[in-house]
Amino acid sequence: MQKYLSENLVDIFFLLGISSVVILVISALSIGYFIKKIPHDYFLDDKRGISEYKNKNPIFWIITLALKNIIGYCLIMGGILMLVLPGQGLLTILVGLMLSDYPGKFKLEKRIIKTNLVLKTINWYRIKSNIPPLIFK
Repeated sequence: MQKYLSENLVDIFFLLGISSVVILVISALSIGYFIKKIPHDYFLDDKRGISEYKNKNPIFWIITLALKNIIGYCLIMGGILMLVLPGQGLLTILVGLMLSDYPGKFKLEKRIIKTNLVLKTINWYRIKSNIPPLIFK
């Protein structure tokens, strides 16, 4: 019984190690892309309009919205894991929050991104990529 239990723990730790490496690689490859896609004036206006895409292609809009939310929630879960595993947890959570749709989203995004370390890191990356830094009111 003891040997069976220790073999299962080894398997669990091996899978956790592999998943940690996979999350780190995916994070490193995708976070930069998503940071570049944030418009520099995203945080200037509190109100968001209805997308023309929603009116022109409602079926594709629903599919896009569902995929965007699935990716966003996966990034949030991965970011939470990266708070204790290797990776950039806070940035991953921030990108996941920005991709997802939920009540109070804009206030939460603004509060997180105004954190000194997060804002410095994002603006540093944007400047290195020849993209204007994020601006606020």
